[in-house]
Amino acid sequence: MVSVALFGAGGKMGARLSRNLKSSEYDVRHVELSDAGRARLRDELGIECVDQDAALDNVDVVILAVPDTIVGKVAHALSPSLKSGAMIMALDAAAPFAGHLPDRPDLTYFVTHPCHPPIFNDETDPAARDDRFGGLHARQSIVSALMQGPDEHYEIGEAIARAIWAPILRSHRVTVDQMALLEPGLSETVVASLLDVMREAMDEVVARGVPQEAARDFLLGHMNILGAVIFQHIPGVFSDACNKAITFGKPQLMRDDWKNVFDRDELAASIQRIT
Repeated sequence: MVSVALFGAGGKMGARLSRNLKSSEYDVRHVELSDAGRARLRDELGIECVDQDAALDNVDVVILAVPDTIVGKVAHALSPSLKSGAMIMALDAAAPFAGHLPDRPDLTYFVTHPCHPPIFNDETDPAARDDRFGGLHARQSIVSALMQGPDEHYEIGEAIARAIWAPILRSHRVTVDQMALLEPGLSETVVASLLDVMREAMDEVVARGVPQEAARDFLLGHMNILGAVIFQHIPGVFSDACNKAITFGKPQLMRDDWKNVFDRDELAASIQRIT
C-alpha cells in the first residue's frame, strides 16, 4: 500500500483532500498544526492527526496542502527526512515554477491542479449542479505535471490526483511551464480580471438606473449563450450588430499588447508576487 503524508490536512484545501482520501486505497497520514484544523478532522471526518516524524517515516508521497507562500519553506524542512525516490506533490504550479522546491535530484516532484466543474455540463443531481469547486459531487477535469523523477512515477502521481480531486471528467498531462500559463496566466490574470470587470460593468448599469436583478439576469443569461457560441459548445453565429459591438468594443477595453501577460518574465513576476 502506497503511504501518503498529507500536510495541512485540516485546512481549507486539505480538508477536501482528507475527505476524498478517507475512502481511498492509500495509507494516509494526516499532519495539521492548528487546533481548529485538528478539531475539524476529528469532528467532521473522524480522523486523528499524527506528528511530522511519524508521517514522514518511510513515506512514499508527501502532499503539500499548504499556502503557496510557505510551500518552499515546508518542502525544505521535510526534505532531509524523505527517502530517495519519494514524491513531493504540490497542488499549484507557483512554487515549483519559481524554483522553491529543494535541490534533491533523487526525489520526484509532481504538480496537480483542478480545472473545477465546467460551466457547460450534463450534471443532473442537484448537489452536483451546485458543486462549483469540485471534489465533492460534480465531475471536473484536472491537469498534472511530472516536474522531475522517473516517467513511471507519473502514473503514481496521477492516480493520487484522481483520488483527491474526484470525481474526474478528464485528466490532462502538461508541463509545469504550461500549468503556469494556465494559472495564474489564463485563469487568474485574464479570466478573473475580466469577470471582475464584468461585475463592475453590471454595477455601472445599475448605477445608471437599471434594476439590479434585471441587470444580473441579463448579464448571466448573455454570458451563457455568448459563451456557448464563442467556445463552440453549440453551433451558432453572432448577429451583425453583436460582431460590430465586439469589433469596436475590444479596443476600448483591451490594450494591444495584453497577451504579454503570457510571456515567461511576466508569469515569473506574477508568481513571485504570489509566493
